[in-house]
Amino acid sequence: MSEPPVKLVLQKPPGYKDPKAPADQRALRPPPRKPVLPPSFHLKKRKTNYFRTCCCCFCIFFFIFLLVIISGAVFYLWFNLKLPRFHVQSFRISHFNVTKRPDGTYLDDKTTTRLEVRNANGKMSYYYGDTKVDVTVGERGDKTELGTTTVPEFTMWKKNMTSLRAETKVSNKLVVDEVGNKLKNGYRSKSLTVNVEARTRVGVSVAWLKTGRVGLTVKCNGISEKQLDGGDMPKCAIMLKW
Repeated sequence: MSEPPVKLVLQKPPGYKDPKAPADQRALRPPPRKPVLPPSFHLKKRKTNYFRTCCCCFCIFFFIFLLVIISGAVFYLWFNLKLPRFHVQSFRISHFNVTKRPDGTYLDDKTTTRLEVRNANGKMSYYYGDTKVDVTVGERGDKTELGTTTVPEFTMWKKNMTSLRAETKVSNKLVVDEVGNKLKNGYRSKSLTVNVEARTRVGVSVAWLKTGRVGLTVKCNGISEKQLDGGDMPKCAIMLKW
């Protein structure tokens, strides 16, 4: 008696979906799982190296600072840079009155100050912004304001000189009685100590190149009227503010 033929059953490939199976059964199959990577394959967060960042920033800043210093030195040597010079050319008091009233002592005055400005450079010009001029009388710590004014901007061409006129005044300025007596006596004897301070911004112009402006303060302190009447032109101190 012969044996029945053996039927071969083919295995279904992975991911095979039976088209005859109900749609609900196909939908209930779990989604494929993502492969789990070993710990060695995980990305590690890099720690920020603050010390290295600070060192890089410092090196860049130092390089820029060194470059500016070298450029300034070359500019100074090449063009033989000379700072502007300020002198008090004259000082006049056209009106000065100290009045004592029951409620205090008051000062009225009008003054005219002339500042001589010189540019000794032969290759560059200076251009100034508006200049604020303050005039006071008295010694350090005991000064009395005689007024403030502003001189419009101007340009100092190379190898040139100009004169700035500053007119100031005060009206009904209340002062201490003792200060009022000193001012009156000093005006009569022409022994007032005059102080002139000018604040402005100045830049340098060379051919077609113009630099930015920096702060400039001019101080002319301890000047007497007799000194100016004798023909002296006291030199003023200048200070640059970057």
